[in-house]
Amino acid sequence: MADKTLTADELAEIERRYDPETAFRPTAPQLGMLISAALVAMSVYHVYASGFGLIRELLHRGIHISFVLGLVFLLFGYRRSTTMDLPDKAWFRLQGVPILDMIFAVMAIGAAMYLPLLPPEALATRVGNPSQSDVFMGTVLLVLTLEATRRSVGPTLPIIALVFILFALFGPYAPGALKHGGTSWLGLINHLYMTNQGIYGIAIGVMAKYVFLFIVFGVLATRIGLGQLFVDLAMVIAGRYAGGPAKVAIFSSAFMGTISGSSIANTVTTGALTIPAMKKVGYPAHFAGAVEATASTGGQITPPILGAAAFIMVEYLEIPLRDVLAAALFPALLHYFGIFIMVHLEAKRLGLRGLNVAELPKAGLVLRQHWLSVIPLVLLVYMILNGWTPDYAAVYGIFACIVVGFLNPVSRLTVRDLWAALSVGAKNTLAVGAAAATVGVVVGVVTLTGVGFRLGYVVVQTANDIGSVIAAIWPLSYFSVAQWSLFISLVLIAISCIIMGAGIPTTATYIILVAVAAPALATQQVEPLVAHFFVFYYGVLADITPPVALAAYAAAGIAGSNPFKTGNTAFRLGIAKALVPFVFIYSPALLLVADGFTWYAFFVTLTGAALGIAALGVAFSGFLFAPMPMVQRWWVGLGSFLFIAPGLTTMGIGLILLAPIVLLQVRQRGPLVIGPS
Repeated sequence: MADKTLTADELAEIERRYDPETAFRPTAPQLGMLISAALVAMSVYHVYASGFGLIRELLHRGIHISFVLGLVFLLFGYRRSTTMDLPDKAWFRLQGVPILDMIFAVMAIGAAMYLPLLPPEALATRVGNPSQSDVFMGTVLLVLTLEATRRSVGPTLPIIALVFILFALFGPYAPGALKHGGTSWLGLINHLYMTNQGIYGIAIGVMAKYVFLFIVFGVLATRIGLGQLFVDLAMVIAGRYAGGPAKVAIFSSAFMGTISGSSIANTVTTGALTIPAMKKVGYPAHFAGAVEATASTGGQITPPILGAAAFIMVEYLEIPLRDVLAAALFPALLHYFGIFIMVHLEAKRLGLRGLNVAELPKAGLVLRQHWLSVIPLVLLVYMILNGWTPDYAAVYGIFACIVVGFLNPVSRLTVRDLWAALSVGAKNTLAVGAAAATVGVVVGVVTLTGVGFRLGYVVVQTANDIGSVIAAIWPLSYFSVAQWSLFISLVLIAISCIIMGAGIPTTATYIILVAVAAPALATQQVEPLVAHFFVFYYGVLADITPPVALAAYAAAGIAGSNPFKTGNTAFRLGIAKALVPFVFIYSPALLLVADGFTWYAFFVTLTGAALGIAALGVAFSGFLFAPMPMVQRWWVGLGSFLFIAPGLTTMGIGLILLAPIVLLQVRQRGPLVIGPS
């Protein structure tokens, strides 16, 4: 597989293998047509509801959940599908789908629509005093939501939800600060089902109102040629330089990140072109896969989509989307800068060439063929920056994609293509929609029991205790207990985010962890926006952190390399992403819209962060102008941490410490060493 060009089917199989959200089961043609029609209807409904309709919030969320759960039970099997071949015929199957799953789909739709279809006056009298039918329907929806999430996302998130449910029911038996009065099953269902604090809460509301539309927009934008334009432009910009294909992977993934928030999808889409090209010019297979995986995870932190987290932040923090996008811009650029530094040093160390002129596309031809495909993205960003609501901007972006697709002679959109795009777009939202409903269960328990503040208290107390011990040791006593407490809190939260993110989608990780981390960081005087970004960034890092580095494993499948070695290399390349959140905690000016922003603080922070990331890249690469001994690598690596809290003093000390190593490297500069990384 590693030595030949992969077919579209082989790439799809790699994505299915490593991304449970795309492991759809095969169905017979007749049922497949009905499911496709339902998916298109789901897309059309959401476009209508956001662009033209006036639908009650609860009803809109109920319809969204109905579509999601009903289609999940039809498209995802009890066990994860590993083949697109239809199973053998059996008496309990109809058109390739078990009859029991069809019953589950009907039950899920009924339970999801039961509450929204109640008269508002009847619902108002039953919140806090649910009837037996309310409790029954709520129980059905809760159980089927957990099962749908297990099928489409994996078992980790439903297990976490079950732990929280048990915690709510058996609160009097919880240890220490986590102990609470507990609740009954009736009280739990009342909170999770009858109010907007649970399954019908913010998480599913954001999916229904914003995320669905942006996913459909991304699919349509790719279909009309925007994705190909991004790859070709990346080739034009970076292809000719040393190690060109790796730099192409960085630029193309950065561009693709503007329309797609999925790490694995980005890896498969751009990696099919960049990974073989990297191997061709001399990069080791595991390094080629790691570069693509690391660059592709940047799509989740790249405006204007940011996965789905940007819209969650808008709802939680009640700030305009343009402020969130502005805050995300420079941290995302620093992430790509860090990868670029390490890729460039690796290319110089191995003496790798760039692409020949004959291998590169012509800039003029690329722009002439695909310039029309940029219009929808430009329109979308323009509307967001001018204060239009994100959902309305997305609707206009979708219509712009359709118009451009019908007019574009190079990537012309047919009615069949439009049908397929609307179907695929809706299908891509099912897993994240089910996960959002389950996240609503977790968040509901948090609001019901106050466990977020309890866990935050535990984190802060633990950090204070450790900080007190460290601050008593010379020369670590140079920093106060409060400073050490903040640093330890950040480390504990970062580790929690990476562990949690290893098994569940990034957006789900973000929503769950921010309920705990936000109160903890608030006690440390960290601004809410900064706290939210800190949690989000470390949740994203899980996609390239072994042992569950799904984006890296997908890239390894394309590269034909060892998955674990690829994951370790991807984590090393993405180390800049691990450094950036600490930078904006200590200097929020990097986020542009934080309180007390000044351009002086911003430029000092940006310069310091760039120097720190470059130093860290040199340390992990083991090369600047010549191969570096281990002692020099450790010295540079430790010196890079002085730039975590950027300021003229710390920058000056850091530069003084690094200067001797740079001078030694300049003196040792000689023939390049060719060898393994």
